[in-house]
Amino acid sequence: MIAPLLAALLGTIVVQPGGPVPTLTAALALAHPGDRIVVRAGSYREPSLIVALPLEIVGEGDPVFLGGEYSTLEVKADGVTIRGLVFSGGTPSSLEDRAAILVSGANRCRIEDNRIATAFFGIYLKNSTGCRIARNRVSGLRDGTAPAGNGIQLWRSRDVAVEDNAVEGQRDGIYFEFVAHAEVRGNTVSGNRRYGLHFMRSDSCLYQRNSFLANGAGVAVMYSRGVRMLDNRFERNWGSASYGLLLKEISDGVVRGNRFARNTVALYLDDANRNLVAENGFEANGWAVKILANAADNVFEDNSFDGNSFDVATNSRSATSVFRQNWWDHYRGYDLDRDGFGDVPFRPVRLFALVVEQSSPALILLRSSFVDLLDGVERLLPILTPAALADLRPRMRPRR
Repeated sequence: MIAPLLAALLGTIVVQPGGPVPTLTAALALAHPGDRIVVRAGSYREPSLIVALPLEIVGEGDPVFLGGEYSTLEVKADGVTIRGLVFSGGTPSSLEDRAAILVSGANRCRIEDNRIATAFFGIYLKNSTGCRIARNRVSGLRDGTAPAGNGIQLWRSRDVAVEDNAVEGQRDGIYFEFVAHAEVRGNTVSGNRRYGLHFMRSDSCLYQRNSFLANGAGVAVMYSRGVRMLDNRFERNWGSASYGLLLKEISDGVVRGNRFARNTVALYLDDANRNLVAENGFEANGWAVKILANAADNVFEDNSFDGNSFDVATNSRSATSVFRQNWWDHYRGYDLDRDGFGDVPFRPVRLFALVVEQSSPALILLRSSFVDLLDGVERLLPILTPAALADLRPRMRPRR
């Protein structure tokens, strides 16, 4: 017992199966504020671990902590670092949100370089400020054979960085509620059962250089203000209720420099107002953009629309959103003054899109000569498609 006590006095405690300190539970009992606990390779099944002091827990050789009917490791102190641990398993619950790593009311924590497999919730922060969640891998069962919580969840937290994580096979990959001033960068979120990213009532957050790929319902952004979504990828989100990106009751946001490819609906606006949608690429989607009648004063500029079945669809002939200086692969106009912009407007809402909006089974006619005839008639006599959504100066070439 002398060696462990001496190590604790020196500020470093080593946990090793069969060693003087065989469990993390024992190490936490010996620890002082500011200590470093090194956990060596092995398999550890312990009661719920509570970290109540500011300290660092670091894994060497991928030590594995097995979950049970509780959150495996709970952080309750400010300034805690958890790095290099592996968490496996965890019993789902309908009454409590059990997580591999739960941070509760703690600030300035660091959750980095951990691996979490088949836990209920992966990493869960609540009532926490100034934390960083980086380079973790969270994976659940993609086949849906077991209940799943969210991969990374924040609730009533602020000033949190979520960077370079990989999340797959969970319910929602990343979920925010009542979060402010968070930054989500460089994450890969794929194959989750519902949303890759789902956040509600979370203002002034930044989402940049993330990849949201082949998630069940895509990405949903709801009831928030001042959201910036920059340089992300929204790809392969297919299904009758799937979106690359759904904006619902989102105001004063920016959607810039993103790639939307092979989604059922790339971008869907429902009561979304005063948002800027600029410099995005919409490629090979079913519907590139759907705008409901209650979405007002949005600006679409300098985007590229290429290979979509429908570029723009709406359920209203009147609109206050604006399209300007976008590139459309379906544009057949001309540029006599050679300024790079078409001399005649482009109306991106096809007449057939209005037909499909009223009767979705009509989609079976999409590749038929009847639809080509409708498009030709509408180009000659554009009286039914919304004039308010016309691009008055379409680009002749896509942006570089």
